[in-house]
Amino acid sequence: MAEPLSEQELDEALQQLDGWKTEEDKLKKQFKFDDFRQAVTFIMRLSFEAEEAMHHPEIFNVYNSVDIALTTHDAGSKVTEKDVNLAQKLDTLYNSLT
Repeated sequence: MAEPLSEQELDEALQQLDGWKTEEDKLKKQFKFDDFRQAVTFIMRLSFEAEEAMHHPEIFNVYNSVDIALTTHDAGSKVTEKDVNLAQKLDTLYNSLT
């Protein structure tokens, strides 16, 4: 079972993550793309990262934007290192597409 990050650990993680914030015990970020096709490509590619990590984000898409929320359910729906690791992978993926 994953352990929730402490407030200090979460603050330190946020300093390393570009544009991520915490809200409602979740790491959240909105990714913007040139068009719908690029946004859906991001969703398809992130599905492989998420499946490999066995950690599945909340995903919301409208046209060229993709909102992601990360939380770890087996840690009481709190942010864990698992969320931070996936956030880093999603940032890398985003940078490779834009």
